[in-house]
Amino acid sequence: MTVFDDIRSSCAAVAEAATHVTIDTDRLAAFASEIDLAVEKNDPGQDRMGSEESATAFVIALDAINFGSGYFSYLHKRPGMSGYHTIATSLRDLVADTGALTADRLAAWTIDDAAATFDQVLDDGPAHELMELFTQAWTDLAGWAERHGAGSFAAAVAKAEGSSATLVEMLDEMPFFHDVHAYRGVGDVLLYKRAQIVVQDLHVTFGGVGPGRFEDRTELTMFPDNLVPHVLRVEGVLEFDEELVARIDAVEDIDSGSPAEIEIRACGLHAVELLRRELDAAGTRIAAGDLDNVLWNLGAQPQYKAVPRHRTRCVFY
Repeated sequence: MTVFDDIRSSCAAVAEAATHVTIDTDRLAAFASEIDLAVEKNDPGQDRMGSEESATAFVIALDAINFGSGYFSYLHKRPGMSGYHTIATSLRDLVADTGALTADRLAAWTIDDAAATFDQVLDDGPAHELMELFTQAWTDLAGWAERHGAGSFAAAVAKAEGSSATLVEMLDEMPFFHDVHAYRGVGDVLLYKRAQIVVQDLHVTFGGVGPGRFEDRTELTMFPDNLVPHVLRVEGVLEFDEELVARIDAVEDIDSGSPAEIEIRACGLHAVELLRRELDAAGTRIAAGDLDNVLWNLGAQPQYKAVPRHRTRCVFY
């Protein structure tokens, strides 16, 4: 059993026991025949920047702060950009203007640096809180790079020896990557959104070679956040109960680790597994991580943006 087996089995168990979220298997089968797998990629975090070390550091540093969707409505965003694209593009600009990220640089990072880089105001509001979390995430990451790579991010990744599972387990040492939650009757539910997406982003950035070579990369699950389940809900694959829909429509925060929040993410992950099986049966083989990228990019289209999605303030997505 690998960590990916544990993720799949625990999420399947949640889907079986869920009371707030259900999967419409008939609609899922129909959606499998409709989905456009050639949707245009739109992720600035997967475009290589500089040398092998610089590009590896950029990918992992961005994924270390690839959370905060529940805060994004409070952020000052770049014109026409989402919260994620604002953060990713701002970080690209920082590296382009001032040079590669290093463990020493991240260890010395302050909340004022974060506010300046991401163009946020420190006023003790939600954006201030997010900048504090970003700063803590990079402090943790600097220590991780020192422990595993003597400060080199490429060396730390090389320590995983081409194993996605090993790299996920290494990243799990950092509290903000420990995406595990207790659910009634199931026990621990493993989700590991950001640890898994590090593997996927390295794979895409490096074209599957060097720091992007992972022999078991196709074992990744989808990356459970609030956007892919939202796409599946808009498409009718996921159905939420009336109370949950009302809370989402009212822009009420859904607490991290609450039964409803776990069900949204776990049922979304399990639905992607079922969708992948439908595609496979129809002769289209696609890894779950790649299917996630397709669905995530679909989420930028107007029909999905027109419907409110759930918000949760947490460090996991």
